[in-house]
Amino acid sequence: MSAEIKSNYARLSGITMHYLTAGSGEPLVLLHGVPQSSHEWRHVIPFLADKYAIIAPDLRGLGDTSRPADGYDKKTIAEDVWELLSEHLKIDRFNLVGHDWGGPVAFALAAQHREAVSKLAILDVTIPGDGADMSQGGRRWHHPFFRTPDLPEAMFGGREHIYLEWLFDNYGSRANVLSQEDKNEYFRTYLKPGGLRTLLAYYRGFPTDVKDNELFLERDGKLKMPVLALGGDSGFGRGMETMESMQRVASDVRGGVIPGSGHWVAEEAPEFIANELRKFFG
Repeated sequence: MSAEIKSNYARLSGITMHYLTAGSGEPLVLLHGVPQSSHEWRHVIPFLADKYAIIAPDLRGLGDTSRPADGYDKKTIAEDVWELLSEHLKIDRFNLVGHDWGGPVAFALAAQHREAVSKLAILDVTIPGDGADMSQGGRRWHHPFFRTPDLPEAMFGGREHIYLEWLFDNYGSRANVLSQEDKNEYFRTYLKPGGLRTLLAYYRGFPTDVKDNELFLERDGKLKMPVLALGGDSGFGRGMETMESMQRVASDVRGGVIPGSGHWVAEEAPEFIANELRKFFG
């Protein structure tokens, strides 16, 4: 399958955001993870573009979006996406998907604009502030390490490709789930000046994300829109943990596991992901 994918830029109030568009129909927003960009959806988009108008932004500081000094809590990043949709594209209701750190951004967007999100899908991530340990008791060792002040910069500055390649090779179901060409596309943006700083900022915003999400839930209760939660069943995939997390923060949740997939779900199992999304969004 194929689809024409267009590259676009929007000058928003705090950033210049790069985003991809494809297809036509009901709006469907795809939020990528770290260390990735909207490029991660390249195999999923062709399965969905016949029915949906797809918008896949590069999140604040990542991909080809600009890299401001601050604003990396997920509440602020979600407001970037909301500004793109509501003010720049004039979209007031949409379906929403988030993978990895795109999941907490999607949750923050849905929590702040509940009337706008028709349905929400969360892929292989848990939600900060859900009452559980997002780093899986240290199994995801890079979470606390990346939040450590100064040390990651000292160790990886100028050698960012080493840990990026290690993550890509070790967090999937096998070492070669991403081609070298695709790794190079991620290297292209993460090795630019500011790339390491903004990557680490996503992890360092975690304490603020916990407080913001706890406040959303205390003030407005669990999310009410239908939620699909899926986790990879292999390697560093989250398995059922993604659905268990969403059940703590949303009231209408279904989901399960992604067979044969580690963490890079959109690239390891794109047809399965697309089929599940089509069934869920209807």
